[in-house]
Formats: sequence, structure tokens, C-alpha cells
Amino acid sequence: MTNTSAPKKPGGYQNLIVYQQAVIIYDLNIKFCQRYLADYGKGTPTRRTVDQMIQAARSGKQNIVEASLEKSLKLNIKLTGVARASFGELKEDYMDFLRIRTLPIWDKNDPRVLEIRLNKTNLANWANLTNVPERFANLMITLISRESYLLDQLLRSLEQKFINEGGYSENLFRKRLQQREKTG
Repeated sequence: MTNTSAPKKPGGYQNLIVYQQAVIIYDLNIKFCQRYLADYGKGTPTRRTVDQMIQAARSGKQNIVEASLEKSLKLNIKLTGVARASFGELKEDYMDFLRIRTLPIWDKNDPRVLEIRLNKTNLANWANLTNVPERFANLMITLISRESYLLDQLLRSLEQKFINEGGYSENLFRKRLQQREKTG
């Protein structure tokens, strides 16, 4: 099977829904930490927890960027998986926040969760959810859950592409063989 398609141009991550969603999560996570965890150590959360939450959100976003810039499909898959894991860690921090304070974690079929899912990127629609800790944390859980779902879909797509087309090294080897055949 000859791969005649042009090689993937790295980048273009700004157009990926997973990246756009990651930016929203990162920005809102900073606001949440400043608003509700700024007491650094007065009570339950420690500065380390806040730092890790900020790092998890940053890692998720930045690994999407790095994966997109990577020529190797294998490394793209790996970095996308790291992004997925970072968001999973961040989601757990929000669930801990609610559980420790005996605040409810909204069910995925809760009407408020369904409403959040309908508003893809319009932050104005979420303004009323950020002024109460329970609502803000549940907003974050919902956004991170959607991001995790999207990253899972992206991973499946990348894995299928790897199965069908091979990776960067395999394609270079194939081109090398084709060049040898031409020059004989």
C-alpha cells in the first residue's frame, strides 16, 4: 500500500475543539482557585493542592498543543493520553472539593449538567454558575467530563489512523524503500 498523501503538517491545535475546551477549563480553574482556594492552608486545601490543580489544567492544555505539533503519530497519541490523564486528575480534585465540604456532586443527567453541555463555549451563559462554590465545582466537573470524552474520541481516531496508515518511522521507511526502487 503506497501512502501518497502529503505528510501531516504539525500544528493547527487552535482549531481543535479539545484545545478550545482546554483553554476554557484552564482559565476557569485559575478563577476557581483564586476565588475558593485562595486561603492556602486555612482549612482543607493546601497550597500544594492548588498548585497541582493549576498544573493539571496547564498540563492538559499544553499536552494538546505539544501533541498537535508532534510529527510522530505515536508521540501524538502518547501526549494526548497524558492530557487525558491530567484532566482526570483535575476532575478528581473538584470531586474532592465537593465531597470534603459535603456538597452534592451533580448526576450526569441533572438538568443543570444537561444545560451546561448545551452551551459549548459561551462563558456568559455560565456566569451565574461561578458565584457559588457548589455550582462552580460542578460546572468544572461537567466541562472536564466533556473534555475527557472528546479526548477519548480523539485518541480512538488517532489509534485507528496509526493502525491504518502506520507511524512516522514506518512511513519514512516506506518512502526510503520507494526511493531505492526508483534509483534501483
